Amino acid sequence: MQTAILKQLYLFEVANLQREIELYSSDKNLWLIDGQIKNSGGNLCYHLIGSMNHFIGATLLHTGYVRNRDAEFVVKDISKADLLKLIEDLIVLLNKAFTELTDDDLNKTFPYDFMGTNTTGFYLTRFLCHLSYHLGQVNYHRRLLDI
Repeated sequence: MQTAILKQLYLFEVANLQREIELYSSDKNLWLIDGQIKNSGGNLCYHLIGSMNHFIGATLLHTGYVRNRDAEFVVKDISKADLLKLIEDLIVLLNKAFTELTDDDLNKTFPYDFMGTNTTGFYLTRFLCHLSYHLGQVNYHRRLLDI
């Protein structure tokens, strides 16, 4: 039951991320920064993709994904089409993860010590909050700078 709820919420938020990226009028505008806005919509999107591929893909599904967190905030030349392809791949990953995970798995210790020892359910909820937070930033960035 809980894995089904998490799956529904993750897929909802990732679909919202996909829509936000689709709404940018150009590749160039994805990467704009201005004044106090230091993270572009493109970098925030790339960061979310990297985070979920690392913590859900590599850590829980053993996909072999190797994260370069620093690059998530430095890279500036990924096209909108390529970001959307990465999001599509992420949707496949999330569907697989939440199909394979059981409610019992949520009570197990998360296999990566990120913020101290805690359950997989705790971390998946924490990562969902992280996704929602940055999704709001992407929306704000797009509405301010995609002019």
